[in-house]
Amino acid sequence: MGIFDYVRLKIGFRFYSRRQIQAYQFKTIQRNFALAQAKAPYYEALNDGKGLLSWGDFFRLPIMDKNILMNHFDEINTVGLKRTEVEAFACDKETRKDYTGYYKDRYVVGLSSGTSGNKGLYLTDKALTKKLPFVFLARSGLSLKYLPFKIMFCLRVFSQGFADINSPLIKLNYVSTMTPIDHVIREINRQKINILMAPPSFVRLLISHREEIKSTFSCIVCYAEVLTKEEKEKFKTFFHCQVIEIYQASEGQIASACKEGNLHINEDLVFVEMMDEKGQVVDQSGVPGQLVVTNLVNTIQPLFRYRMNDWVVLKDSCPCGSHYRVLDHIIGRQDDVMMFMTNDHRLQHVFPDLISRWIITYSNDIREFKVIQSEANGMGLMIDCLSGMPSESFVEGLYDRLVKEFSAFDIQPQLKIFVTQITIPQDNSKYKRFEVRKADHHELDLGS
Repeated sequence: MGIFDYVRLKIGFRFYSRRQIQAYQFKTIQRNFALAQAKAPYYEALNDGKGLLSWGDFFRLPIMDKNILMNHFDEINTVGLKRTEVEAFACDKETRKDYTGYYKDRYVVGLSSGTSGNKGLYLTDKALTKKLPFVFLARSGLSLKYLPFKIMFCLRVFSQGFADINSPLIKLNYVSTMTPIDHVIREINRQKINILMAPPSFVRLLISHREEIKSTFSCIVCYAEVLTKEEKEKFKTFFHCQVIEIYQASEGQIASACKEGNLHINEDLVFVEMMDEKGQVVDQSGVPGQLVVTNLVNTIQPLFRYRMNDWVVLKDSCPCGSHYRVLDHIIGRQDDVMMFMTNDHRLQHVFPDLISRWIITYSNDIREFKVIQSEANGMGLMIDCLSGMPSESFVEGLYDRLVKEFSAFDIQPQLKIFVTQITIPQDNSKYKRFEVRKADHHELDLGS
């Protein structure tokens, strides 16, 4: 582990031909599916209980999604874990804001809300998790000329896997995206950070403080949100450094940047299909396709033909010479960062992902939600519940939960909760869960 993993992932199969790549992918899928059929009841009956003898057998497997994953959680994982117990563990971590450690001292549990639907639970074995940071580094596009890496890693939560990355040449300093900007800047200067890793929305917050940052960034690595080409150029201009992107999801390490700065699908870690809104295969550049992912490395919770909510567009090739497919761009939306006034009259940013976690961990009865921030500290929350009309105590409990979470940041929101029906777009347009705008009074009065 360590330098061996880094070198292997850095070189990998990137210069294999497409035929060699596909041969490797099928052999891996075939082996993983055989293991899944032996240990996971959900897969045992698929393909008449037979293994995969050809690509045709594979493409006849049914498409999975998050609802199927959660409804059959106990039958899909290969180690006998129970959804109720894993879910309780994940929600307890969220409540206590403690994201380190492993479930049963072996498994990392990822809790995801995604673009639509309720929570998703994703399992990774500790042994694999300890290798994933090397995927993060080897496939991030970071040049060895930037060594030693003094990294400021910004994300909503931390994990044990990233804590294991530190070495004599790599120093990773974690800060939550909810950390006040002045503290972040002090840490950047004190630690003499040369690599900033952060979601684009967090980098945007730093732009207005550029003159206060004394460290010189060699590179900025963005993830967790869509990075537009225009914003990438903006970051380059303001911070005078290289800006690259990685594309990571709960379902796998989807794509990473090459030395040319282009996003390549990690073909040795995931097998990616693309489909249009009618479920037809998309295999040409310039045409939007919805991602259907098969994870090639996770045998604890095997995902075969798992449909994500993300849509991407391919492009023909890349000057770097790799035959890994290249993403032209990711179709998506960037949720707006919300700004609230604290009780002592400071502006405090709150990222939508944090509010989303507060909502989805309150109850599984919340099928969908929408948040609209109006002027000042006003916030309207619309919820669509599986039970139709929840009780008054249910809504009051959610209200109290949100007020308590906001109060931890010294914020007292003017919060209104409404129960209504929410419809998700059926095409490849993105549903926007969070909006920051001048509130439309009629819209916020839905359900009153």
